[in-house]
Amino acid sequence: MAMRMSSLFLRTLRENPADAEVPSHQLLVRAGYIRRVSPGIYTWLPLGLKVLRKVERIVREEMDAIGAQELLFPALLPREPYEATGRWDEYGDNVFRLIDRKGADHLLGPTHEEMFTLAVKDLYSSYKDLPLSIYQIQTKYRDEARPRAGLLRGREFVMKDSYSFDLDEAGLDKSYELHREAYVRMFDRLGFHYVIVQAMAGAMGGSKSEEFLATAENGEDTYVRCTNCGYAANVEAVRVPVPDAVDATHVPAAHVEDTPDTPTIDTLVDHLNEAFPRDDGRPWTAADTLKNVLVMLVHPDGTREPLAVGLPGDREVDEKRLGAQVEPAAVEAFDERDFAARAVLAKGYIGPGVLGAERPSGIRYLLDPRVSEGTVWVTGADEPGHHVLDLVAGRDFTGDGTIEAAEVRDGDACPSCGHGLESARGIEMGHIFQLGTKYAEALDLKVLDEFGRLRTVIMGSYGVGVSRAVACVAEGNHDELGLVWPRAIAPADVHVVATGKDESVLAYAEELTRALEGQGVDVLLDDRRQASPGVKFKDAELIGVPTIVVVGRGLADGTVELKDRRSGERREVAVASAVPEILAEVGRA
Repeated sequence: MAMRMSSLFLRTLRENPADAEVPSHQLLVRAGYIRRVSPGIYTWLPLGLKVLRKVERIVREEMDAIGAQELLFPALLPREPYEATGRWDEYGDNVFRLIDRKGADHLLGPTHEEMFTLAVKDLYSSYKDLPLSIYQIQTKYRDEARPRAGLLRGREFVMKDSYSFDLDEAGLDKSYELHREAYVRMFDRLGFHYVIVQAMAGAMGGSKSEEFLATAENGEDTYVRCTNCGYAANVEAVRVPVPDAVDATHVPAAHVEDTPDTPTIDTLVDHLNEAFPRDDGRPWTAADTLKNVLVMLVHPDGTREPLAVGLPGDREVDEKRLGAQVEPAAVEAFDERDFAARAVLAKGYIGPGVLGAERPSGIRYLLDPRVSEGTVWVTGADEPGHHVLDLVAGRDFTGDGTIEAAEVRDGDACPSCGHGLESARGIEMGHIFQLGTKYAEALDLKVLDEFGRLRTVIMGSYGVGVSRAVACVAEGNHDELGLVWPRAIAPADVHVVATGKDESVLAYAEELTRALEGQGVDVLLDDRRQASPGVKFKDAELIGVPTIVVVGRGLADGTVELKDRRSGERREVAVASAVPEILAEVGRA
């Protein structure tokens, strides 16, 4: 049944909503696809729901094609399984928690690893039951601190999550590749440009991990790529090539010098160049200094742990990279109260002398990989107005370990081939990773192998942001006039626009609509009698159906106009051949 704009539950807007920052948010609201209920929560209006369902259909078809089976878990879940895996606490404030009338704790599911694991444990007990892949398409809930960008970062969203269950690593590798190939086909069909990058599994655990990112200038995720070897990774997953050890036998003993009024890297470098010119003639730079950054880690149980990160002074700590390394702990600033509670710390002049779990501060001290054995540094001497020079890593100080927390820059060496990296931005659309046995062990998912021995099942996890895909496609498919949907997920195949007040125009538009429907074409018919041709044309451009058919003044001469929304090309076709011409246009000939 065709959608008729005279009765369609739709109201288009000429101005952008005040809270809409990105094009997809602006256009999906203006074109009548979604409406805001509260921050991060949206109603799907009829046009939007049609697009969402088409995305779901593509996802479902590709999952079914690899033999995955669909089920559906509840969104309201009990506390106990999440407590067994530790995630009741690990998720912290990101989970919506509630208590029923009997005092039992529940949550609204952010992800369903526990439910999938327990379902398989309940039904399967033998290696003969494996391999298995099961999935659902379901609404998820996360209490985002700062929901933004419409559907791109919401508190309620639709997601496809699937899990594979295998007896061994070889089986997991095969399941992983099947899902990866399905994702490539899925995203190819959805109609946006994407890249596949190495990633981190995050709080859900796991090993091998890749993200599918839609390329977008205003995307929240930064990734880097190498044009020489094809390496690509989310910045959180980039690994700094560790320099070879340097022979520092020629470096004199470390010595403390007066460096008054130098609490920042810039002031320190200026003073060094003035008071301590280098023997080799080159000027001191920030890269010669060792910066020690203090943060406070807040663990899921509420305990607070100070952490020091040592890195070259020309680098900043990347909060996302640091956060990914210390999950599930949250990172907070090290404030004045924290300094006041630790008198041994000389703010602005902190050095390795006091840092480390076994040193005076007791603060765990992790080093950037660039701070490798034999490298020489200038850093704080742990007293105001003083720095230590010729401090050699490995000889004069060590850390408690290393950490990948420094910012990644354009031009940094590719971990794979050594050529310079370049950065770009994207929107995470899919994430696949090998979970391993984390959840199977926590929930005791075992099966008997062919020799009658109990074996822990090994799992893979594979997610797709289904509702986010709608926004993502909109983000990459629009122009100054409105949305331009790929045909595969457009709310209709054809938008028939009847213009003018002549009854014959509307009568033919109805006749054409019925004829197209008879051929299996989805039609949106603008049959509004009170709307002017200008309003109808603007709405057609804004809504973004890929093929627009204008029935108007040309009807008197036996023609209608076909317009390709993407290219803007227009052509007149004879009424007698309109249906076959349109069928050819929409790929139904």
